[in-house]
Amino acid sequence: MRAVVCTRLDGVEGLELQELPVPGPGPGELRVRVLAAGVNFADTLAIRGRYQDRREPPFVPGLELSGVVEALGPDVDGPPVGTRVVAATDFGAFAEYAVVRAVDAVPLPEDIPAVEAAGFPITYGTAHGALVWRARLRAGETVLVHGAAGGTGLAAVECAKALGARVIATARGEERLQRARAHGADVALDAGDPELVAKIRALTAPAGVHVAFDTVGGEMFRASLRTIAWEGRILVIGFASGEVPQIPANHLLVKNADAIGFWWGSYRHRDPARVRAGLLELLAWWREGRIRPEVAATCALEETPRALSDLLARRVSGKIVIRVAQDA
Repeated sequence: MRAVVCTRLDGVEGLELQELPVPGPGPGELRVRVLAAGVNFADTLAIRGRYQDRREPPFVPGLELSGVVEALGPDVDGPPVGTRVVAATDFGAFAEYAVVRAVDAVPLPEDIPAVEAAGFPITYGTAHGALVWRARLRAGETVLVHGAAGGTGLAAVECAKALGARVIATARGEERLQRARAHGADVALDAGDPELVAKIRALTAPAGVHVAFDTVGGEMFRASLRTIAWEGRILVIGFASGEVPQIPANHLLVKNADAIGFWWGSYRHRDPARVRAGLLELLAWWREGRIRPEVAATCALEETPRALSDLLARRVSGKIVIRVAQDA
């Protein structure tokens, strides 16, 4: 099979398209013929040795996929061979075949396209899990979403609206702001505006922001801290700005506010039943039209290094998906 292999922890320069043996599923696993694979910021960290789940080369990157079940491992009773599934993985998605845990494989409704589904688990799983499990978002609250034009940010806008919240989105540039509005943001503000904090305060007076969803860090985290409501919750999702904020605890104290870390991937091993239930709920929302996942760009398997470079350089707003199979 063809696979993209990280041969050294040197970013895209360390990636090679190679021929590898087709993997066999072990106990509790499935072999999936990969139709498409989602590209995530975490992949750019993994191939530089900076991801939480560090792997030593050689390994096949890729953390989510859609595909067709081709073989079951010992003592696995489903889903049956031939079932279309969507799944998060412990790497390995950037290949024509992948082994996934059976518990991670969720049957994919026939009316949901494989390419769109491939970029669905991590972005929407992160948005849903952070807002529901950790922030305990209630209908009528105000959610501030930073990095709202990226894959996870757009998912957070949609999930917050599906949960009945008012959404203020931040992003850089009118094109990105328009994307956030198109996905349901009630208000979209330029992240580079020197009056950003004042505008958020005016929009949320007198209470402030109930929940801040921050994929950016740096200056955007400080904006959240300055506008958060009493008993507000700041969700720490990622650091796309490259700056990991140092949290002044006195600010949290005076507002009784929470700074809440969230890494969706850790739940796959600690609470897989919750992850599965969350994905099933999200698929139901999709079919009901409450969320509208979309793919901003696709590329072929051999173009994976370029896709990762585009993501890292923010040349694409939204989700990038690798179309692995021609019938995807």
